[in-house]
Amino acid sequence: MLKALTVPALALASALALGSTASAFAATAPTAPAPSASATATTPAAVVGMDLPSAVKPGDAIAFSVSAPAGSRFAISSAALDGVRITEGKGGWTANATVARVKDGSYGVSLTGTGPDGAKIQATAQLKVGAAAPKPTPAPSTVHLSKDFGRPGDKVLVTVRTSAKDAYVSSRAFTGGHVSLKGDGKGTFTGTATVANDVTTGYYGVDAFAGGTKFDTVKFSTEAAATPVKPHVDPDLKPLRPAEHRKPKGSVNTGQAPAATITTLTTAATAETGRG
Repeated sequence: MLKALTVPALALASALALGSTASAFAATAPTAPAPSASATATTPAAVVGMDLPSAVKPGDAIAFSVSAPAGSRFAISSAALDGVRITEGKGGWTANATVARVKDGSYGVSLTGTGPDGAKIQATAQLKVGAAAPKPTPAPSTVHLSKDFGRPGDKVLVTVRTSAKDAYVSSRAFTGGHVSLKGDGKGTFTGTATVANDVTTGYYGVDAFAGGTKFDTVKFSTEAAATPVKPHVDPDLKPLRPAEHRKPKGSVNTGQAPAATITTLTTAATAETGRG
């Protein structure tokens, strides 16, 4: 014979039944995943970067700007850089370094670190390292005169070849002393000099200048113009007019004795001979 359940017993039985059902639902309910300790946010690459020089050579001291959020902590490394120092200023980040003694080529530069919120930041760039090509040695300037001798008024063609941007020559042998030359854009300058009217016979130096600096002096000889000889004219003597011309009278004095004198001397000489 079954015993009737009392009220307390019913309440207990109901509580046990509800507890069993709650436990069953709790066991089958999905659970939310726990946060992963390794999951981190990444700062957008657009705000991180390096503005490197276009070309450097070993031993150069360089400085370049770095873009990164204020308060970030990061390092910059590269096989091509020694002693990288990073400073933060009001205008942003600046990195200073010395280019390492490496072979010519392109080298990677890496920036890694964390932003102010702990987010990972990174950036990469390329640095071109190459020894500076030696500057070509310019050819020496030269000057040439079309002739090395001249008389007053003679023309002389002057040619200067130089890598400078301007050229001229100067000499007391030429009219004006200074002779400007015109360039052809390929290193050749030409001009025409005129031998001065007041030069004396002798030698003159022609100084050649390129870029404002004298680079040579050449010798130029001159012959002064002959001075015409003017006949001396007595201002008191006036030329005769044709009507005043007179024909001289008598024989012209030839420096000999008159004919009668010559005959007398000859006769006397003959008589003297006969007596002998």
